[in-house]
Amino acid sequence: MAHSLTYVCAYEGDSLVGFVNVAWDGGLHAFLLDPTVRASHQRRGIGTALVRAAAGAAKARGCEWLHVDFEAGLLPFYRRCGFVPIEGAALINLRRDWPPREGN
Repeated sequence: MAHSLTYVCAYEGDSLVGFVNVAWDGGLHAFLLDPTVRASHQRRGIGTALVRAAAGAAKARGCEWLHVDFEAGLLPFYRRCGFVPIEGAALINLRRDWPPREGN
């Protein structure tokens, strides 16, 4: 957690049921990492509350942008959280696709 801007947890009693880590670039950009809610606690608004709390914390710390990468099936969830999908982003799977092969 030393490289995090903040993290947000959700508990039921003493049990951790949700978590999101917020990394940042030291400037205006924050990044949601590992937003997770225990399967038994999903669809109760916990994930939305975690993401909104993380966004509020990032804004309070002076960030202007909040980024998140996700699987396509999660787009409706992130739209409900206020994210707008954009074009022009890309990624590399460093375990599988690095270094690139000749001709790519």
